[in-house]
Amino acid sequence: MKMKYVMSTVLIAGLMVLPAFSKDWKSGQGKPNVVLVITDDQGYGDLAFTGNPAIKTPTIDKLRSQGTLLNNFHVDPTCAPTRSALMTGRYSDRVGVWHTVQGRSMLRRREVTMADIFGRNGYATGMFGKWHLGDCYPYRPEDRGFQHCVYHQAGGVGQAPDYWGNDYFDDTYVVNGKLQRFEGFCTDVWFDEGMKFIQANKDKPFFAYIAPNAPHKPLYCPLEYSEPYEGNPQVSYPEFYGMVSNIDDNLAKLMDFLDREGLADNTILVFMTDNGTAGGLNDGRGYDGGMRGMKNSEYDGGHRVPFIIRWPNGEIEAGKSIENITAHFDILPTFIDLCGLNAPATEYDGTSLRDLLYTDGAAWPERALVVETQRVVDPIKWRRCAVMTDQWRLVNDDDGQGLFDIKADPKQTTDISSLHPEVVERLRGAYNKFWNDVSQEHDLTSYMVIGSDHSPIVSLCSHDWLIDKLPPWNQDHIKNGAVAEVSHWAIEVEQDGDYEISLRRWPVEADKGINDGTYGKAFNYKKARLRIADIDETKVIPEGAKEVTFRVSLKKGITELAPVFIGPENEATPYYAYVTHQPKPGWQTPAGMGIPVYDPSYGRVPPQINKKKVKPIE
Repeated sequence: MKMKYVMSTVLIAGLMVLPAFSKDWKSGQGKPNVVLVITDDQGYGDLAFTGNPAIKTPTIDKLRSQGTLLNNFHVDPTCAPTRSALMTGRYSDRVGVWHTVQGRSMLRRREVTMADIFGRNGYATGMFGKWHLGDCYPYRPEDRGFQHCVYHQAGGVGQAPDYWGNDYFDDTYVVNGKLQRFEGFCTDVWFDEGMKFIQANKDKPFFAYIAPNAPHKPLYCPLEYSEPYEGNPQVSYPEFYGMVSNIDDNLAKLMDFLDREGLADNTILVFMTDNGTAGGLNDGRGYDGGMRGMKNSEYDGGHRVPFIIRWPNGEIEAGKSIENITAHFDILPTFIDLCGLNAPATEYDGTSLRDLLYTDGAAWPERALVVETQRVVDPIKWRRCAVMTDQWRLVNDDDGQGLFDIKADPKQTTDISSLHPEVVERLRGAYNKFWNDVSQEHDLTSYMVIGSDHSPIVSLCSHDWLIDKLPPWNQDHIKNGAVAEVSHWAIEVEQDGDYEISLRRWPVEADKGINDGTYGKAFNYKKARLRIADIDETKVIPEGAKEVTFRVSLKKGITELAPVFIGPENEATPYYAYVTHQPKPGWQTPAGMGIPVYDPSYGRVPPQINKKKVKPIE
């Protein structure tokens, strides 16, 4: 029997142009719509229907009763890798996303996404919330097949590339490349904007990707949702549970909206999460879902998550539970199959789950799947990984390797590798086959492009430094002057031309001087040095300057941008750099591309309103 870490030739051929499974059904409505809801850092145990005794999720529980649950469904242990595999149907290692920062969260330019495929098949495509697969061209969601986008930048609201001062309430987000301020709590915004998109496109097939950043930390939540959990000894953090309940309420609004619009029957509705829990366990409080591990763990608690799919017209069985092992990279092939989409000849690592959805799964072949938590610049073989089948988990953690019978030992407490050496050998062979394949291109880097007329202003941030330690990826790191070291950005110059490169300690919208300490640590930089291609220039930093700008001529090609601020105490790469170029004749910069200045009260709710509870937990 062949262990399938990549689809067999027959299956690959089947995905080139899949059979039209989504015929007119009984309603005569044609191709189904698709709404995919994926939450952030919510684990399997952070739901009532999975056994959590304290959390309130009546809508998700209802959806589970109306749809089929993939009850052995796996993702990557962290967010960006999961999203890359979900979007492409391929291992995150294969598509260049094995970390959340350090330039390793950008989905390779060559990859065809779920949105690309839906769009090419006549669907309206929209995404709302967290993208986390690149903030610069050509990695933004609007570059990757989404026709309408409303999103925050980086991996969370308030991270370094995100609009300065965003804090979950009344924030400024990116709308199709332009900055726009919204009122309200972030999760409410994502669902509201998603429903507006559906309303505007209800007369054609649509794909709506609703990706709340909640319940990702920091734990900011409207009081009306957190207060009911205060004082409960079974609750990890009231704010975390409150954010989950808020998601549940928003899902209720979405489902009611689909019903009112007459769209529910012919809409494939999916609810899933992106990795194991991050805030659902704390000092013995919370519910672990009967598993070992949390987010970023190679054990099941880090990557086994809920996945519910409902499609009334498609007669997906209500209340069914599928126990076969499935994964995030199966979802795109499944959508292609169920919706009858034409797709390019791509070697998917996943496979369509149609047979599992519509049969008892008795004929489903055994598969060995691999999950990893690399979180380094360059992947390392056997680093914190698990090889998984329906029955077995071969886990390699910091202490060594162990074999677990997941059916007899779901908490993975007893290593039985000495009792089953043949299983260990078989799973090691599956991993070696996987590694020998995906590692062939680990030396590839995703370059942020400057000089493209599709992105006249490129904002670079320390989040994407190529450095061998965690860079300053959060706005608090920027405030505190964390990791003030020399690094660089990987750059592709798209066209010969004249460029302006402005170096900053604070982002443009913060509107503070390079050595200003209003928001945090003050530096004493005296000079700014620009290094890119064969250019090496140094300028004195004027007193009170907010930026130092260099005007240079660059040739098309691959290079490094490695500027530094120089002071008597240290040298360090600026946290922010802005690059502009002279567009080709006739090009008009899209309206709204300018970056507004930050107002300290912007996006803030006066404390007396008591609208939110601010309790950041790192």
